[in-house]
Amino acid sequence: MTVTTPALATARGARATGALPWLAAPALVYFVAFALVPLAGVFALSFADWDGIGAITFAGLDNWLGTLADPGLGRALWLTFLVMVLSWAVQTPISLLLGVFTAGSQRYRAVLAVLYFLPLLLSSAAVAVAYKALLDPNFGLAAGLGIPALAQDWLGDPALAFGVVVFVIAWQFVPFHTLIYQGGVRQIPRSMYEAAEIDGAGRVAQFFHITLPQLKYTIITSSTLMTVGSLTYFDLIFVLTAGGPGNATRILALEMYLTGFRASLMGPASVIAVILVLLGLALALLLQRLGGRDRSASQLEGA
Repeated sequence: MTVTTPALATARGARATGALPWLAAPALVYFVAFALVPLAGVFALSFADWDGIGAITFAGLDNWLGTLADPGLGRALWLTFLVMVLSWAVQTPISLLLGVFTAGSQRYRAVLAVLYFLPLLLSSAAVAVAYKALLDPNFGLAAGLGIPALAQDWLGDPALAFGVVVFVIAWQFVPFHTLIYQGGVRQIPRSMYEAAEIDGAGRVAQFFHITLPQLKYTIITSSTLMTVGSLTYFDLIFVLTAGGPGNATRILALEMYLTGFRASLMGPASVIAVILVLLGLALALLLQRLGGRDRSASQLEGA
């Protein structure tokens, strides 16, 4: 029989605490090497002239002043904001309801959860190629199903193309957020629902008075991933619309790529990259602040 004295427990705790920095060292090295160092390089490159091949020359603030004065940057920033808001408005209610539904214990719900998860297994480029073929007015769904109403110029009309982008983004990423909400719902104690049933509360009342309040931090986490992730929808939009028609879907990430690799202006492209990073950090901090100052608070507060 092993007896653990307070002194022994304190020593073990000290050794465990001392070991934590060493355990975190590989992750810290990885973060510094693949996040901080490239970010510092991009920030330095934003003050230089470089075409991607020749010599790098110092440009001072010219890249920043020129990029910030470019009306194309403001339009790309506005489109990025629209994609962010609309995709959040579409994904949040759908994934929340699906997450609550699939959190049930019925077997068929587990099967449906697997089916809902399938779009997430596909790459964004593959999803874009598939939808581009399906929405072709001559050879897509309209011709295959014989429904003339589907024979629209989905990717040639600016308004329709923007709506298609938001729809495809939601279709691909709703499964991921459904899993987040499913896990959050399953953490809510069943006793809260049983007490509500005794008081005569129906399913709708339980959803609004128990489920939604208890999912406060889950909603903030999901919203943070949605909004910050919307800054990186480059591959899907590039394959689906290439930023067109015109500049109707040319968001900030695509603007950065086209500036750097099509126009060979790595300096201004680096400026846009830095703006994307700052915007993502600001959004993440803002959404986390909405959750309250006590980050250690339980999801079950008030239970």
